Formats: sequence, structure tokens, C-alpha cells
Amino acid sequence: MFTYVCFGASDLERSARFYDAVLGPLGLQRCATPGEEDWDGWVGWGTYEDQGQQEVALWLCRPYNGQPPSAGNGTMVAFKAATWSQVDAFHAAALAHGGVSEGAPGLRPQYNDDFYAAYVRDPDGNKLAAVCRGRVLDAAEGAAPRQA
Repeated sequence: MFTYVCFGASDLERSARFYDAVLGPLGLQRCATPGEEDWDGWVGWGTYEDQGQQEVALWLCRPYNGQPPSAGNGTMVAFKAATWSQVDAFHAAALAHGGVSEGAPGLRPQYNDDFYAAYVRDPDGNKLAAVCRGRVLDAAEGAAPRQA
């Protein structure tokens, strides 16, 4: 359904450091755009191949209209995590790199019994989540459920 999501960034270098830190634990790396023009002021993570013919990515840029970036009320991007540990690492990395918690890692049974998630805001106020589905116990530890 989606090819990409784009957020405005007030400080692209700061935002790039934040997203490198929080998306790394989820296995996402920066997109490469070698040999293409007009990518100055853009940075992305996910899949970008064949000049965008294959693309599922999150991009950051300075807003085209020159106005300050703003976060949408009710807008959120959720990233898929394979394990609870990845969700935990995503949340910890966000807090260590200028993000703000909007919900500590834990099960959210109000959504579904296996909905393990953490919520943060990036340095520009954009809301992000990391979500792991498919288990109700921490598979790595065989531990009891952690409620948020």
C-alpha cells in the first residue's frame, strides 16, 4: 500500500543520528542513492533500489516550503520488530538520542493479547512505535508477560 513515509526535520544531522540509533535495532539501514541527483538534504531508511522502482522507506528532509517542520496530531509510523528485545532496544535508543517516551515497552492487551509495543517521539515531535506480534511471553527469556 505504501511506498514511503516522509517527515520534515529541523536539524537533519541530529535527526539522522536519532533514526540510525532507533532503526538499527530493528534491522533497518540507510537507503543508498548512488549516481542519483537531487538527494542533498534527504536521508532515508529501508528499501530503495533501482531509482525507487523498489521502495519501502522512511525519508527525512527539510520541508520544501521552508517553514518549520511540524508533527501531525494523531499521526504515527509503526515499525515491525521481530522480538521483544528489539522493541526494548528501539525505545532505549530513542531516549538516549533525544527522543521522548510516549509509552514504555510492554504488552498492550487492549489492542491484542500479543501486541508488544513501545512508543516514542523523535526530536521534531513525530510519533513512532515499534511493534512485535505473535507471542505473549518473552521468547528469549521465557519470562512472564510485561504489561505496559
